[in-house]
Amino acid sequence: MTKRTPIKVSMEKLVSLSRRRGFIFPSSEIYGGLSSCWDYGPLGVELKRNVRQAWWQDVVQKRDDMVGLDTSILMHPQVWVASGHLEGFSDPLVECKSCHLRWRADELEGDSCPSCSGELTESRQFNLMFKTSMGPVEDEASVVYLRPETAQGIFVNFQNIVNTTRKRLPFGVAQIGKAFRNEITTGNFIFRTREFEQMEIEYFVKPGTDKEWFDYWLKERLNWYLNLGIKKENLRLREHGKEELAHYARACSDIDYLFPMGWSELEGIANRGDFDLVQHAKSSGQSMTYFDEEAKEHFAPYIIEPSAGVDRSVLAFLCDAYDEEPDKDEIRVVLRLHPALAPIKVAVLPLSRREPLVKVAKELYADLRQCWMVSYDDAQSIGRRYRRQDEIGTPFCITVDFESLEDKQVTIRERDSMKQIRIPISELKTTLAAKLAGEPFEVLP
Repeated sequence: MTKRTPIKVSMEKLVSLSRRRGFIFPSSEIYGGLSSCWDYGPLGVELKRNVRQAWWQDVVQKRDDMVGLDTSILMHPQVWVASGHLEGFSDPLVECKSCHLRWRADELEGDSCPSCSGELTESRQFNLMFKTSMGPVEDEASVVYLRPETAQGIFVNFQNIVNTTRKRLPFGVAQIGKAFRNEITTGNFIFRTREFEQMEIEYFVKPGTDKEWFDYWLKERLNWYLNLGIKKENLRLREHGKEELAHYARACSDIDYLFPMGWSELEGIANRGDFDLVQHAKSSGQSMTYFDEEAKEHFAPYIIEPSAGVDRSVLAFLCDAYDEEPDKDEIRVVLRLHPALAPIKVAVLPLSRREPLVKVAKELYADLRQCWMVSYDDAQSIGRRYRRQDEIGTPFCITVDFESLEDKQVTIRERDSMKQIRIPISELKTTLAAKLAGEPFEVLP
């Protein structure tokens, strides 16, 4: 049998599916929405939670050289002075003199407005941080900023972490949290938004070993996406040229994904050197060094930073999982999500709404919910119900039929192959756990 090549989904189809099935909705939609802001629906919130959980398990739970942190969104303004964000965290901005739309100057082709072809103003720098005030009086003394990244919260807590965990180099700190950037241009669904979520690691190493650890984290992070089902041909590593590097970076590479709009950054891995700890030590007057017991010396560790976007990861997993295939006179839409990421792991489907079947099905539904996110569906034909579950990525469907009342067995149907096996209800949890963990779905003779 010839292997069929999965289709490349358009952003329009993905947005339509996300809205129709409850993954992602426009924010404040009843008021006309708010540009580049999105709400995660009942299925989207589960998918997003599963992405975060898969990341946390791999980079924190399964490692003995990593700890977690959750820092405040609002930080002392001096943090952003020391980090360089207040002075240098900006993009070049131009404005159309006719329609007054604003554009990033470095992304424009030509010297006229892309919207109306009007004349553009001279370029000026536009700081991307959201500014607000703390307390009842709005003046310069009360100014604070919504953090544009989660990394600085880790850096300013470096000594707290060393003192309380007694970790020895090399070790890392992981954090998942919201960040805010007043982007000049947004778009491509949830790819670039002004409010987003980051999954960041700051990995502290001894100077001189940073190249080795930078290469290690490049491979480690690329494999994370591959292990969760992203197709190899849709990922690439792109090394930053010298002209692209931030002033503090010794090296930086992106993991790019082939989104519907083309190759774009999914995750960045940077060698930040000792810039951040040295800057905060100078600005705060506090020691930010590490004492090496063996060498009997104090030094500021170098930092390797893998930084991924939760929202971009969700988008990449959705894009990569989307598939369509012929199904008699129709098209079967399937989200071939890795079981670890699927919002619903199992759906329970009674063959009819007759009371004896419904009773058994609802008992199963209640029991399985103790272990996984489970759906119950008894509306329309069994074929229609299978298709609904395929479209939202549910790996397995359990069908309770009239024979189940006699032989105490149910049918398990697998999403990707549509193969079915029949097993005793008493073995259902064990079988599902094994299949969700990756055991092959084989139909026994």
